[in-house]
Amino acid sequence: MTTTEDERAGVSAGRAHHWPRWLAMVPVLLALAGSLAYWPGLVTWDSLRQYDQALSGAFDDWHPPLMGWIWRQALPLSHSPAPMLLLQLGLYAIGLGLLVIPLLRAGRGGRALAIGLCSLQPIMIALMATIVKDSLMTGALLCAAGTILLAERREAAGKGAWPARTVAVILCVFASALRFNAFLATLPLALWALPRGWRDGPVRCLVSAALLLPVLLGAMPVANRIIGAESSDVTLSIIIFDLGGITEYSGENQFPPLGVKDPVAVSHRCYTPVKWDSYSWWVDEICPINFTAMQRYVHSHPVSPVQLWLTAIARHPLAYLAHRFHHWNINARFLVKDEVERPVQVEAPPNDWHFDITRNPVVRLVDLGARASSHTPLGWPVVWMAALVALLWSRRGLWRFDGVTMLATSALLYGLGYGVFSVASELRYYLWTYCAGSIALVMAWADGGAHSERQRRLIRALLLIAGPAAVMAAATRFL
Repeated sequence: MTTTEDERAGVSAGRAHHWPRWLAMVPVLLALAGSLAYWPGLVTWDSLRQYDQALSGAFDDWHPPLMGWIWRQALPLSHSPAPMLLLQLGLYAIGLGLLVIPLLRAGRGGRALAIGLCSLQPIMIALMATIVKDSLMTGALLCAAGTILLAERREAAGKGAWPARTVAVILCVFASALRFNAFLATLPLALWALPRGWRDGPVRCLVSAALLLPVLLGAMPVANRIIGAESSDVTLSIIIFDLGGITEYSGENQFPPLGVKDPVAVSHRCYTPVKWDSYSWWVDEICPINFTAMQRYVHSHPVSPVQLWLTAIARHPLAYLAHRFHHWNINARFLVKDEVERPVQVEAPPNDWHFDITRNPVVRLVDLGARASSHTPLGWPVVWMAALVALLWSRRGLWRFDGVTMLATSALLYGLGYGVFSVASELRYYLWTYCAGSIALVMAWADGGAHSERQRRLIRALLLIAGPAAVMAAATRFL
């Protein structure tokens, strides 16, 4: 006699009554308390620039102006990072609550506890305490995912789901205005937020995606225009980085005439696959080929920097791929020997407003955990992405717009996108991949009852795909 999933759920519900279901909320509360221990919020160089613009009301688009504009509106509450910390943690907490609390009400305390434990990853706790666009975006996306699940529960109960679905789409648009590459994460969630009839079948799904994509891609430029942000030529950063990489791996100069003698040799001295900063204006020793020189050139010549970029890629595609692979390898912490960047910050840069945090025992513990986990597969984005590939592969033939598939797709696409769009090697870029990826894996495991065929497929896929990635990454570091 075969045990049905309903029977298994009943058994699980029965077992859940042997311990207080509210205990499943403890990990979530501990994670939020861990982030609040960084009160009033850990600022970075990026957020300090945003705060300065929030004070003045004069915004540029180097960092998302929408985030700076929100900070400006919060100034009457507090001239500190605290309002932004509460905003991103509030969205994050709502998202976790919408995932965990309904499971508790349904008597699925074990599943609720497992999802809650995902929030206890030290890197995530530290990053959610840091005032950066990645953290605010993650809070918005998790809140959107929880709201979509709320809409599905209301539909199942015969209630109206339009308000919840509308809120979820708005949150996706909001998240898309915080990062130019956020559409890779928001498109799967926005599709999931649509009514079922709008995405049934491949044709309707493609049409809906085609309609959503311009909205998500246009969210940032439209927000910037409404706010009145000035152009900072921020796109030159990725163009310069890629031109430097193509020059390095092709041996031919890809930069326009910048008055530099032997630009190939100069770029070779400046180039590193770790990040683009060596071409910036804030380094100690400014490279003769730099952002300011490129900016001056493109403003004084009838040339499109995007055209220069695409032409260089077309002429030397292998050099471009070599540059991008070497950067992605470092960025994703794959085959790297040494620590590239500190995984998380633990102190604020010097600033005129004396913003800083108190090094209390909780902060020290979280920081220790974040640094320790960054030396394990738990902190290596490449392993998370390999695990998500395995998860989606294990569910072949089960494609549908469910929470597991859409969270996994969103987390994976966003993580993979940094193979093309990245200009630095900071783990904060992968915060959404850590968050949504871990929740998707837990949900996938819980989807199949004990020793189900679905669980066996997932184990096989993880061993075949994520296992070798973790072993190769570990071997590079420890052998």
